[in-house]
Amino acid sequence: MLKLIYPFLDTTDAAAGPGSPLTSTLIMIAVFGALMYFMLYRPQKRQQRAVEDMRKSLKVGDEISTAGGILGKIIQIKDDFIVIETGNDRTKLKITKWAVRAVEHREEEDDDDDDGDE
Repeated sequence: MLKLIYPFLDTTDAAAGPGSPLTSTLIMIAVFGALMYFMLYRPQKRQQRAVEDMRKSLKVGDEISTAGGILGKIIQIKDDFIVIETGNDRTKLKITKWAVRAVEHREEEDDDDDDGDE
């Protein structure tokens, strides 16, 4: 009687075998989950780690850009904050480290360029 109402239900032993649709569905879900991990989650974690390393390696004298688009040179570094100097009038701004988007120019690169010119 149940088979007449729900014809898609198969109560035989074949549904539990290795070739069953349930097994292939579970395998496809596992493959899709692994694919999502390797294509989305891992690259994002790698990028976050690179940004954290960049922020930890900030030094006095580095020229940076902030998330808001402000360009400046680091003049002081504290635990969670940095003080940058912007523009010709040497305006000082105190910003949080997480606001640093990129290091535009490192101080040590200037030293290497000067040695190569001579």
